[in-house]
Amino acid sequence: MFRFIDRKLAKAISWRFWGTLDTILWGSLISGSSNIGFSIGAFELITKISLYYLHEWIWEKWRTKPFWKKRKNSFRHLVKAISWRLIGTIDTIILAWVISGQPLVGVKVGIAEVVTKIFLYYLHERLWHLFRNNKDEQEKVV
Repeated sequence: MFRFIDRKLAKAISWRFWGTLDTILWGSLISGSSNIGFSIGAFELITKISLYYLHEWIWEKWRTKPFWKKRKNSFRHLVKAISWRLIGTIDTIILAWVISGQPLVGVKVGIAEVVTKIFLYYLHERLWHLFRNNKDEQEKVV
């Protein structure tokens, strides 16, 4: 299935699904308005897919560097998750602030997402890594 879809794009779409649900939840709870939560989530579909694709492209280039080749995959995934969360948090804070009109809502949504999104993103990366390894093993057998 993924032979016809760019891996970075497929990962961006799958992550954005889970990330958007998390954003809608936190945005709704913190602002007290499901309309604001859904609006933040809707705008993030545009900004985050673009930013995530760029982040994936950069990491694809970096993972072949000697520094990263010496590191365990789980360490690389953790560093990647943290770097993405920094970018994502800044984007979320700005969007939540602009949409709600309240800077404190933006900061609270951004802070709330830090813990949940790092955890969710780490799981997402591990699953994609396992998927790649299983695919590689299947191709070796054939």
